[in-house]
Amino acid sequence: MKSKVISAAEAAALIPDGAVVTVSSSSGLGCPDAVLAAIGRRFETEGHPKAITTLHPIAAGDMSGIKGIDHIAKAGLLGKVIAGSYPSGPSSAEPPLIWQMIGGDELPAYNVPSGILFDMHREAAAKRPGVLTKVGLDTFVDPDRQGCAMNAKAAAEPIVEKIEFDGEEWLYFRAIAPQVAILRATTADERGNLTFEHEGAFLGNVDQALAVRNNGGIVIAQVKRLAEAGTLKPHAVHVPGVLVDHIVVAPDQMQTTQTVYDPAISGEIFRPLSSFRTPAFDIAKVIARRVAMELKAGWAVNLGFGISANVPRILLEEGRHGDVTWVIEQGAVGGVPLLDFAFGCASNAEAIFPSPHQFVYFQGGGFDCSLLSFLQIDRAGSVNVSRLAARPHVTAGAGGFVDITTRAKKIVFSGYFNAGAKLAVVDGRVVIEKEGKVAKLVDEVEHVTFSGRNGVARGQDITYVTERCVMKLTAEGVVVTEIAPGIDLERDVLGKAAFPLGVASDLEVSPAALYHPEPIGLDLGEAA
Repeated sequence: MKSKVISAAEAAALIPDGAVVTVSSSSGLGCPDAVLAAIGRRFETEGHPKAITTLHPIAAGDMSGIKGIDHIAKAGLLGKVIAGSYPSGPSSAEPPLIWQMIGGDELPAYNVPSGILFDMHREAAAKRPGVLTKVGLDTFVDPDRQGCAMNAKAAAEPIVEKIEFDGEEWLYFRAIAPQVAILRATTADERGNLTFEHEGAFLGNVDQALAVRNNGGIVIAQVKRLAEAGTLKPHAVHVPGVLVDHIVVAPDQMQTTQTVYDPAISGEIFRPLSSFRTPAFDIAKVIARRVAMELKAGWAVNLGFGISANVPRILLEEGRHGDVTWVIEQGAVGGVPLLDFAFGCASNAEAIFPSPHQFVYFQGGGFDCSLLSFLQIDRAGSVNVSRLAARPHVTAGAGGFVDITTRAKKIVFSGYFNAGAKLAVVDGRVVIEKEGKVAKLVDEVEHVTFSGRNGVARGQDITYVTERCVMKLTAEGVVVTEIAPGIDLERDVLGKAAFPLGVASDLEVSPAALYHPEPIGLDLGEAA
């Protein structure tokens, strides 16, 4: 049997000019960084490969020790990029190289919802023409808006069409057949069978490998270690060796961002619940508590980055852990979703689902509720989380946000009413010590990531939770239904929005327990 093991440099040498390369990764989670680095080094010394197109269903790299796509963000090497999201960084830092290329219009760059990108791989694998979907209608995905284009070069090469099928309006994405896949796993045996025992997610490795194998390409797998052929248990193998051409052993690969290896992330041990930190009492915790009040016991709840990521810790503190099952796009089901740089992973998960299957669950609305953040809200109730022109690299793009929100039954968006305000909680009241300078309730959002108009038409239950008030989306617009103690409705809410807000006839004051350090006695009731 000929060995499949090659060096990272040899793997890089296999990639032809003009190739379409699909990369499995979610920021730092599962990123095949050693192979991407080798491709960048080869280009610097040989000038090849040239003009490759890369597909990233979720971002590759995190700008915190795992460079990912920035290894190949070089003029002449990268010719086009299609990604669900991109590495992001603080506004004070220099933008990642890929953002500099996008902003400089050096290559066509697209932000395609992660679930749709996985769908495109599956269609390419089955030799079907493309993806017909309602995900993204009336958002930046829609060709009536940006059509996923992130710059002028991408706008000149449309990637999505709006068509009529069976009397209805749909978005159509042509399948893209990749010639190379770069995967990441923990162990490969000599035949190329891949196991993921130290990984925090399976991501889309199987779908990406199938798309390449069925279209005559090559599949490269970066792994931590090599095992003898026949020693891996078949139930543990998630990518069979018949789909893998080459193996690159990279012993130092990190499990995820700023994490070399944590066995609780990969489900090998369960952490004691007492080991999870709960948030300190501050205004962000108040918002997270109020979001938690929107939940019901027995629900399956999707969780996004931002303030809402703390809601599982609120349930822990309130003794309600397990009443809700958390489902996140990278694939974890249940457990305790992690925070900060480890977001996308969960400890103590009940199951880890392949990301493409998780997105089918989301796109079809099989779950009960989603907790997400917002950068901007406008008069139609639309939400922007994917682009701010003044600080593009601070946002990562949409990821799975559009897939998740299209048919979610209930969505709770959370965030601060405006940006830059100095806030405190004093004696059970919200105190605005210094007003923010950047409005977040704007007349029209810069980028429509969630369509308020479609949300109303679909009958979705949409709530916005801020430190000042709670609002609901209705057919008449955005309506204030609840106000925090210490907040003046006219001065602090209505006067700080760029569009007229409605006010409920039965306007309530938020529960007093939210504004004191002690547990609030959270009662989730039961789902109907």
